Amino acid sequence: MIVKGSSGSTRRQFLTRVLPAGTLVCLGCGPLLATGQAQEKLAGEAGKHKFLADSGMSFKEVYDFAFTAFLIPTLQSLSARIGQEKYIEMLKEGAEDEARRFGQDLAKKLGKNDLTAYTDDLRKPERFWQHVLTYEIVEDTPKAFELKITECLWAATFRAGNASDIGYAVCCHGDYAAIQAFNPNLEMIRTKTLMQGDAFCNHRYIVKA
Repeated sequence: MIVKGSSGSTRRQFLTRVLPAGTLVCLGCGPLLATGQAQEKLAGEAGKHKFLADSGMSFKEVYDFAFTAFLIPTLQSLSARIGQEKYIEMLKEGAEDEARRFGQDLAKKLGKNDLTAYTDDLRKPERFWQHVLTYEIVEDTPKAFELKITECLWAATFRAGNASDIGYAVCCHGDYAAIQAFNPNLEMIRTKTLMQGDAFCNHRYIVKA
């Protein structure tokens, strides 16, 4: 997962992160409808379309709906058909392409591409990131920024679905490409991930010597 806060977490980016393309065909599922109906009247009174109403789902319920109920089983089925090794490589390549676009777009949006700009939102995360990640900043200097993530809802969801290999390819692998696209003189070093069964993720962003 590309860890960004307010500058990288627009509503559209939130949906594409939490609800990848394959899940969007399942929006008629009962749980989402049931929770959405309770908010429909309020949305109308506020002059909003019913699609914009609060579904009343917890963050975990959103992830379970987005990933566990549909996406993970579908991706696992494709893996079995294509072959695991080839399929994982395809997912990684796709994740890298998307991450590069993200990094380039972010640099353009911010108008600067130094280390502080890339990591600034992590110092004061938005509500969304506060509820899907637990982390602490262990180093913050002009040359290095390190994050220790001890809880991640992406990792918990994919691991619970016995799909950590897919989860790593889709959610974690692209992080390296994102920061390189943001600024070729920056680099991310990571030796541990929750997705792969470690006790924490150690995202370390550095300015190359």
